[in-house]
Order: sequence, then C-alpha cells, then structure tokens
Amino acid sequence: MQVLATSGLSLGEFAGLADDSASPPRPIPLLGLARAGDEGFFDDAGLPMADGWDQTELPAHKDSLFSLTIDGDSMEPVYRPGDRVIVDLDATEVRRGDRVVVRTIDGETLAKEISALNSREVTLSSANPLYDPRTLPRRQLLWMARILWVSQ
Repeated sequence: MQVLATSGLSLGEFAGLADDSASPPRPIPLLGLARAGDEGFFDDAGLPMADGWDQTELPAHKDSLFSLTIDGDSMEPVYRPGDRVIVDLDATEVRRGDRVVVRTIDGETLAKEISALNSREVTLSSANPLYDPRTLPRRQLLWMARILWVSQ
C-alpha cells in the first residue's frame, strides 16, 4: 500500500501500468459493398464516417499468431508472391473451402484451400489450375491452421 500512497495512484490505475495483458482487438470499419456507394458514409477526404459502419476486429497479438510471406504461384490469383498472410495456430477448426497453411512432418509449408477433409486425410487445392490437388494423410501434418488475414 505504500507504493499506492507514494505514487498517488489508485489500485486500478497502478494495475493498469502493467503491460502483461492481451491487447484488445482493434476494430476497423466494415460496410457492405452494396452500401459503400451511398451518400453519407465517407467524409470529404474519402475516409469512413462513424455512423452506419459495423466493425471488423483485427486479430489481437498472441503467441499462436504469426505471419508468413507467400512464395510461388500455386495460389494465384488469390495470393501472389510477396503477399503476407496471418495464421493462428489455435485456429484449427477448419472446414472445406477454408484457406489454410499446413506444415508437414517433412518440413514442407503450404498455403492452400481445403477441398476435402475427413478424420484420416485432407485434400488441398491450389487456386492456380496448373497445380493438381494434393491429398495428405492427417498423420503427415504437424499442424494445419486457418489463414485469418492477408496483406496484398
């Protein structure tokens, strides 16, 4: 209590000085494309105005979150070489149609789309039709995580 008295801070203010809590998600404006052309959603500088916007939360920083740079053309035109994707190793609930990053026990890292999935194997497809789908036994995967965000 001497620290509080000396600092002149309340317990809540003092606890707020600790930087060990997870950062809260930072929302960004979201407006459906059908409404984006309507009057009143952008100011004179072309920036979104507060009214009428829903919010999209960006992924909050945590240890299971990381970024990868796309290399190769197998996912073109969806992802191009140099695009960055954010992956969450905790985002393991995947389904057909999800875009994922997969790490195999052989050390291969793949960014693909799930075209089929069952308890024994997963079929991964490329967006580029020049590449055939690959079916991998699930026991060959170290991890498979959903792509949450991309910077193009």
